[in-house]
Amino acid sequence: MSNILWKSLVVSPAVLGATLLVSATAMAAPNVTVEGLSSEQQATAELAPKPELLAQANPTSNDAKVLDQVNRYSKEGNTSQAQVTSVSQFSDVQPTDWAFQALQSLVERYGCIAGYPNGTYRGNRALTRYEFAAGLNACLDRVNELIATATADLVTKQDLATLQRLQEEFSAELATLRGRVDSLEARTAELEANQFSTTTKLVGEAIFAVSDAFGGNTGDVNNTVFQNRVRLGLESSFTGRDVLTTRLSAGNATAFDFRDQNNLPVSTAEGTQTYQVGSTGNNSVRIDRLTYEAPIGPGQVYLAASGGRHSHYAAVNNPYFFDRTDGGNGALTTFASESPIYRIGGGSGIALNIPFSSGGSIFKPSSITLGYLASDANAPGIDTGLFNGNYAALGQLNFAVGDRLALAATYVHGYHSPGSSLFDAGAGITNNNGLPAGGVVGTRQANFLGDITGNGYNSNSYGISAAFRPSNNLSISGFVTYHDLTSPGAANDFEAWSYGAGIALPDFGKRGNVLGIFGGAQPYALGRTVPGATGGNTPIQVEGFYKYRVSDNISVTPGVIWLRSPGQNDADENAFIGTLRTTFTF
Repeated sequence: MSNILWKSLVVSPAVLGATLLVSATAMAAPNVTVEGLSSEQQATAELAPKPELLAQANPTSNDAKVLDQVNRYSKEGNTSQAQVTSVSQFSDVQPTDWAFQALQSLVERYGCIAGYPNGTYRGNRALTRYEFAAGLNACLDRVNELIATATADLVTKQDLATLQRLQEEFSAELATLRGRVDSLEARTAELEANQFSTTTKLVGEAIFAVSDAFGGNTGDVNNTVFQNRVRLGLESSFTGRDVLTTRLSAGNATAFDFRDQNNLPVSTAEGTQTYQVGSTGNNSVRIDRLTYEAPIGPGQVYLAASGGRHSHYAAVNNPYFFDRTDGGNGALTTFASESPIYRIGGGSGIALNIPFSSGGSIFKPSSITLGYLASDANAPGIDTGLFNGNYAALGQLNFAVGDRLALAATYVHGYHSPGSSLFDAGAGITNNNGLPAGGVVGTRQANFLGDITGNGYNSNSYGISAAFRPSNNLSISGFVTYHDLTSPGAANDFEAWSYGAGIALPDFGKRGNVLGIFGGAQPYALGRTVPGATGGNTPIQVEGFYKYRVSDNISVTPGVIWLRSPGQNDADENAFIGTLRTTFTF
């Protein structure tokens, strides 16, 4: 630095201008930081962009923040702000300002000042000693350049003395910044040498749930259970805009044993909770998702090699209840989390989403969505494979009306082999006491036509969904679906219906919490009963839950599920399920 002092004899009064740049407020209170402001001023300071010259380097901040701030504010030629060439480009700087002359010199003669993107300088804002040190350092770099070219005027003795005092005054701050940068560079080098992958990150979710079923015979045959599900996912990106998801899953959850008034088992998927989907029941590990998503022009393509779901790529329109792929942060049950129409089929296939307008807030943009998923795509046998086995083709038209209303109209055509359930999400048949349980949602009657006729069957399903947000703290959503199932032979056709609606109160009691109530009719068949059943009551389900956010990575969700006629039978008993779910994400 002493070399700079003597060489600066060929430099004009740049240093004096750098000194005058510091406002009287800053010099009077050199240690003022964001922490010393009122709550309103602090919020403003945190949101406002900072001039490039000033380095927001609080001595108490961590090294990562210091490095970021030094890079942002103390480097000459930062592309984030355009270098101004005239002081007149600052809308809030007037010739009558006391520091106008100094600022004009620094901007127009030495080019070491850049303002805010909106064309303001904000010279009356207080700055810290670290900010001034970084600003001084930027101007000293510019002085070095001028000395090297030897094109500037001579400085005065007063300028030289001022420069010397400034260097001595801020030598500790500059040394501290350099030390922190050196330390961060060493840490970064160590992390790069030991990092897992440059393209892949690990994400995980672990669910612990304590549940029990109550009511009549159902309560007598069930005990309190402690169940879990764990997922570990590898998310790889090769371009920065695409993502390859490879996910491992394991769980030990099994469904409750529902009974009717005669203490006979009831076959139904009503009350199935999201963490029970994909559970093997014995904590054995399997790959439950292998998908790739990437943009193609304005659209988004979705490829599923295993574990594909329609809700991965289609707009579900059920905010706060839906958690992508039956996660542990939305509604408790599969019925409340998304419309049953997205549970028809799954597995392997392709989908394309083409937006035709922009979306806002929590809603996706207006778009056209097309998808095809086959659950037997890997099997080369008869009546299997990508096109000859079970499949479901989806078409959906999505409308986002501003950031408050979203609408969708959905059509799904599927083929289902004998014994396959309609709402199986591509996972095949599940069982409850030796009877088909009906996939992951709905009654046995609504799920199975093949188990009665012995033939495969076709399905044509139609659904509408809507979500409305009157305010940021209230969300209303719902759906209606109609399903027409046909099979060869006489009197083998039937229809099924489902509908539901929910109200969610986000940030209820605390930011990140959600209070939700959802109710409706599980998928049920019109005019169909199981052998020995009488009547055909509509299976109603009502769910209430409160997700309490303990931290950014932990939430606790207590909830109650009420079931009426879970087997679509007059002889069924009403039942309750109580759950306390804890979700860890990382």
